[in-house]
Amino acid sequence: MPSPFPGMDPYLENPATWPDLHQRLIAYSAEALQPQLRPKYIARIGERVELSSLTRTYIPDVLLIRSAPAPYSEAVAEGPLVADEPTTIGLLEEERRVPFLEIIHHPSGEVVTLIEVLSPANKSGEDRQKYLRKQDDIRNSQANLVEIDLLGEGPATTLARLGHINEPADWRYIVSVLRNRNDAKIEAYPVPLQQRLPRCRIPLLPEDDDAILDLPAVFTRCYDIGGYDLLVDYSQPPPVELSPTDEAWRVTLLSAQNPQKQNP
Repeated sequence: MPSPFPGMDPYLENPATWPDLHQRLIAYSAEALQPQLRPKYIARIGERVELSSLTRTYIPDVLLIRSAPAPYSEAVAEGPLVADEPTTIGLLEEERRVPFLEIIHHPSGEVVTLIEVLSPANKSGEDRQKYLRKQDDIRNSQANLVEIDLLGEGPATTLARLGHINEPADWRYIVSVLRNRNDAKIEAYPVPLQQRLPRCRIPLLPEDDDAILDLPAVFTRCYDIGGYDLLVDYSQPPPVELSPTDEAWRVTLLSAQNPQKQNP
């Protein structure tokens, strides 16, 4: 069953659903690109390790760093009160593995293009600063950078933030493309909630034609294989804030598709 929305589904911006969708977007984008790239290029899923934020709700693992030097002695009857020596325990931050997609030039092994699907962590706090530093590193390299931001909340984080996007005025999502051998320009695909996702140009080496990432097809595959129609209750408001115009449109859209469930 397809998503009731023509493009990105705002219900899937839910932090509980997003990690699954994030991984599917990476995997199915690689699947969609691979036939266009062979034999000169390979789409490969990479993985980096990051520490999860302190907003998690579970108890972290622990690491024994230093044990107490000896069993506790008998109580001292006289003299100053002395504290027993504690065991020192260090808390281990939970690691999360964040996938990304890289296009490799097969003969040389050179990374030609990086494709990032932004996560909530990329758009807040210290993790956002780390991501912006990574952007700078890529701009100073010869690699192309494609950033897919399907999260409507949070500050603008893709390289497109450096420009002024006036049309369409109601855009919520954005794909940013940096051709790093010509980084004076950034190509952007701003997307309103009410429109389909774009089919994006994916740059390769300058002498080769762009590949095309069919994001509508990738998202549809994610939605179908992920079974999100069984996970999302469309009779409830979405887990993210929408503009008044988009909210009114959402209610009308969902009510028309399922008149038995009127959305508040």
